[in-house]
Amino acid sequence: MTRTILLTLTTCICLAEQNGWYPHEGGLMKYRVQIRFGEEPDTTPDGWKFGRVSAVATDSSGLVYVFQRGPKADPLVVFDATGKYVRSWGKGLFGNPHGLRIDRQDHVWITDNGDHQVMEFTNQGKLMHTWGIKGKAGTDDKTFNRPTDIAFASNGDFYISDGYGNSRVVKFSRAGNYLFAWGKRGTGPGEFNIPHSVAVDSHDTVYVSDRENNRIQTFDPNGKFLRQWTHLGCTQNMFITPKDEMWIITHRNNIENITYDTLAGRIMHIDLATGKIIGAMESPGHWITVRNTDIYIASLTGNVFHWYPGWLQAPAGSTEGLKPNN
Repeated sequence: MTRTILLTLTTCICLAEQNGWYPHEGGLMKYRVQIRFGEEPDTTPDGWKFGRVSAVATDSSGLVYVFQRGPKADPLVVFDATGKYVRSWGKGLFGNPHGLRIDRQDHVWITDNGDHQVMEFTNQGKLMHTWGIKGKAGTDDKTFNRPTDIAFASNGDFYISDGYGNSRVVKFSRAGNYLFAWGKRGTGPGEFNIPHSVAVDSHDTVYVSDRENNRIQTFDPNGKFLRQWTHLGCTQNMFITPKDEMWIITHRNNIENITYDTLAGRIMHIDLATGKIIGAMESPGHWITVRNTDIYIASLTGNVFHWYPGWLQAPAGSTEGLKPNN
């Protein structure tokens, strides 16, 4: 009996070594990728080039907004759906670009974790409101300490994850007035170690990526802890569609995330009700946004990855889909 068990175990180990690759959680999502959206083809002004790309978002018309840190282009660059340059702004305005979201009015919201500020712009780049005091880190109702992300409730209230320096989520009214905050540094329910992303579903449940604790926590609109998911790794960023479809860019754990500097990550499609992984595929990435069937990833490698459905498929009579991209 012992010999049989040992032989069976040895056979399993050998098969695993031969196979080498682990399956994709929930099954492989069959997408193709444009690895330099906005730069291939290059339609930006002469000499422009992305630095580290921190965030990406799309508006209601399908324009793609890119938030980047390099000195050879404006920090916020707008493209059409084909990657053609449309407009840009923000030179000299930000300490360190981090988060980017677009609300139902197509207003553009950013988090600046260098200057400790949150800003709201029109989609043409006109500054409308600023929260936080430039260059001043704090924990009161008028300051942040390296804020990371923004999310919007159904009534127009909004949440700021705050962030690298603080370990809290701050809620504001639709009019932009401070309401309350919750969280402190720690590992217990309602405690955080770098709340890196925040999202809200259609029921106004609040999801917080507690990144260095390798979990996502959920709360009601009053900050009451509801549950947590600990099986999704070190989640960089979350996006919830109007149909309550959750997408994340994540890493196996916080050690890999820090060591690889957002490389070796995975895009995951998550069932919002259960946390079950519906599908996954490899991608570097710091930020994720989804529009219809397209996925955009902002990567600190200096790329915007545009993922679109397709798996070596081509229109009838064409071999385009069979050509390698490299």
